[in-house]
Amino acid sequence: MGPAVITTIGILFLLSELRGGAFSFSHTFPLLFIVIGAILLASAVAPMDGHVNPPIAGVPPAPPPTAPATSSTPPTYTNPYSGQGQ
Repeated sequence: MGPAVITTIGILFLLSELRGGAFSFSHTFPLLFIVIGAILLASAVAPMDGHVNPPIAGVPPAPPPTAPATSSTPPTYTNPYSGQGQ
């Protein structure tokens, strides 16, 4: 619809410049509404044969499994100043 509206506005301003008062934009702007209505009507009655439907979004893939922990005991900390483990 955008290109048709822009083209119609350009033609209306061109007619306003070429022909003067008889085709001024203030007298011919309803033609813009007629063009918009015609485009909306044409898109409503256009057949849908041959149109491709967008793909249906599927279920997202499952996250990868996490590796099991190798040890259940927490690591020990050795104080470098005392030489003893905690």
